Amino acid sequence: MEQDKSIDRRTFLKKTAVTSAAFSAPTYVPQKAFGSNDRIRAAVLGLNGRGKSHIEGFMDQENVQVTTLCDPDSKILAERATDFSSKYSKSVKTEKDLRKVFEDKEIDVVGIATPNHWHSLATIWACQAGKDVYVEKPGSHNVWEGRKMVEAAQKYNRIVQHGVQLRSSEAIREAVDHLRKGTIGKVYMARGLVFRWRGDIGKKGVEPVPNNLDYDIWLGPAQQRPFSRDIVHYNWHWNWEFGNGDVGNQGIHETDMCLWGLGVGLPEKITAMGGKFLFDDAKETPETLCSVYHYPKEGKLIEFEVRPWCTNLEDGAGVGNIFYGSEGYLVIKGYDKYEIFLGRDRTPGPSREKGGDHFQNFIECVRSRDASKLHAPVESAHLSSALAHLGNISYRLGRVLEFDPATERFKNDEEANRMLKREYRAPYVVPEQV
Repeated sequence: MEQDKSIDRRTFLKKTAVTSAAFSAPTYVPQKAFGSNDRIRAAVLGLNGRGKSHIEGFMDQENVQVTTLCDPDSKILAERATDFSSKYSKSVKTEKDLRKVFEDKEIDVVGIATPNHWHSLATIWACQAGKDVYVEKPGSHNVWEGRKMVEAAQKYNRIVQHGVQLRSSEAIREAVDHLRKGTIGKVYMARGLVFRWRGDIGKKGVEPVPNNLDYDIWLGPAQQRPFSRDIVHYNWHWNWEFGNGDVGNQGIHETDMCLWGLGVGLPEKITAMGGKFLFDDAKETPETLCSVYHYPKEGKLIEFEVRPWCTNLEDGAGVGNIFYGSEGYLVIKGYDKYEIFLGRDRTPGPSREKGGDHFQNFIECVRSRDASKLHAPVESAHLSSALAHLGNISYRLGRVLEFDPATERFKNDEEANRMLKREYRAPYVVPEQV
């Protein structure tokens, strides 16, 4: 036994040394003030999906310049750099390793559009390196690292915006005001809807890593495994090691909306049920998932449903939310529209469709250094992501779970508590002390 302990200690020390050598963050990050005429330099990390929207979102802002594009896939990186030069008539620096981006003192802000398993660690490293962050949803891959992301933003006084665009929509902000002032009466329940067309992804098996991909960086915090096109690129969403299913994909917009609209945090009781009923493919996460989150002290409830295929809409909403009150209900349709129906006859009430600019809100807060003006601050990123994670844990364990929102731990359930965190692969480790 003593020999085993010695081996474990040597392994731990070796991993710790590798981690420290890989990326050393500054212990003090000086604040940089931006005037209205000062140019903000941005980098975008992860370019296969939402990263394209990040490039456009930053470049649409006044006195903001995307100077660096980063992706471990050199083929995608070259394509985006070519597209950038063609569209904006400017060259852009390219980098495959995000750690090199954080080391670049010329970069002020980063947009993180990597796979989910990278979001929290990339945000923490960026904060430690003195960068402000716009991070895609979900903010975290698990509950524990989401809290660490909050701690890093607060410790280093960084501006961190979560990529849930509903928060900046003028119409949706008006809808929340209706919920607050009692337009539909006492609001007691929210329903989140994610009805997306998700087909059979097949079973492609393993194969050699393509020459254009730095697979070690792509894996990052995840455990080593053979390369497969079942996960790279987009289908990682349906694998627990990298993604969180659709409740932790599209669903984060709606989990965030549920929490925001009801004015609640994390629940005390969670149950979830679902499965794969249509396709015999490589997806690990459930195609269909029904989750319920109970708030006994507040007298409120959240219902959340993911459907993958042929389905009806609910009052016209296939992706959105429904809030129920004593005098009526309010429907959120997509990202920028709401409708209210009142009384037994469902009499139409106020409605509106009007978007907003989430990147503009982020840049304004970067200039002012006022995180209180963020529409989707880092704490909300943690909570909305954690709600999805709690439902997934209940589904995977197959039982009702009791949770303490104050400690962010399950009550008397160590098996469930172990699922609040993951095993990290050195040197890509979320630290205990950020």
